[in-house]
Amino acid sequence: MSKQVPMGKKPRRPKTAAYYLFYLLFSTDFWRILMGVAVSILATPHLAPMDISSAGRAMLYVMVAAIGWTITAAPARWITRAMKKVIL
Repeated sequence: MSKQVPMGKKPRRPKTAAYYLFYLLFSTDFWRILMGVAVSILATPHLAPMDISSAGRAMLYVMVAAIGWTITAAPARWITRAMKKVIL
């Protein structure tokens, strides 16, 4: 016998890999994090002095990633809107 769902409540869909993929594609924060990490990977080697310790270099990567996350708010919104227009 199947479960009865109370009136007014919809049964929950199972969370699949496709569900999470679409959730990430349409999330502005996902794109901001992705671009922040990319900016950090590309820019930090050019910014770090040669005599910096590994802890200092790691801190610099985190700081540049945070700055990258901050400055990519508008491009992330543009990407999310474009994805919604194309896919939905």
